[in-house]
Amino acid sequence: MCDEETVQDNERFLANRSLLSRRQINAAAGAAIFMAALPRSANAMDVSESNATITTPDGEADAYFVHPSSGQHPAVLIWPDILGLRPAFRQMGKRLAEAGYSVLVINPYYRQAKSPVVSEGASFQDEETRNHVLPMALALSADTVVSDARAFVGFLDAQAAVDTTKKIGTTGYCMGGPFTMLTAATLPDRIGAGASFHGGRLVLDTPDSPHLRVPEMKADFLFAIAENDDEKQPEAKTALRDAFDSAGLKAEIEVYEGALHGWCPPDSRVYNEAQAERAWARMLALFEGALA
Repeated sequence: MCDEETVQDNERFLANRSLLSRRQINAAAGAAIFMAALPRSANAMDVSESNATITTPDGEADAYFVHPSSGQHPAVLIWPDILGLRPAFRQMGKRLAEAGYSVLVINPYYRQAKSPVVSEGASFQDEETRNHVLPMALALSADTVVSDARAFVGFLDAQAAVDTTKKIGTTGYCMGGPFTMLTAATLPDRIGAGASFHGGRLVLDTPDSPHLRVPEMKADFLFAIAENDDEKQPEAKTALRDAFDSAGLKAEIEVYEGALHGWCPPDSRVYNEAQAERAWARMLALFEGALA
């Protein structure tokens, strides 16, 4: 997950690898963000979209629900990154719905504020943004995620556009990565696939580490790891591999060369289109096999 070291770490990594000059790094840090337009597939389905309100034990969660305009389809629950539900994640949810899924993108900070909790173009690299979102992120816990996951999956299962005979997929970005694992462990009979993109704190040296929950799961997984995250914790991918192998579950675990923490959302200052598209394709392949 993002923290105060993330910005400096990304800049150090870029400088050390000579991927950008210092002038380019400084320019990127001060430039306005323009969200990249995600490509639309030639066979994209027409979709219907709406704002949703979901009752949880802690209140009313606001969310974005989008699905193909006709028929019933496997559901996918998306946990956003540390900046929360915003236009970039609505765009990503809509794109996934166009591929044939009924998608719920949630506001993880609903206890404190409605989405969006940051202005368009905001970046975690900005101190003001960090100071705003970090307290909300740190207020989340395994208990809040488990409680929310039950409510969100319950909402999905009650929707006419969801095929409840099919397993559900879940994706998470940054801090949302471990949330996918907690969701899969909490609801093993419903969650059939999970995908973590530059997920943080997947493997901890504590009894509550997400990777220790793998034996409770029945889901196949994709772990798309940023190169600089791997440099900080190279042993994490081995621990994940061992956990999934021991549980007899499939897991695709890959370090994405040249991709920095946060590279997947199209409004990120380290957005890497080529690697984001490759990770997206691997997610679609996972869902096609595990949610069919």
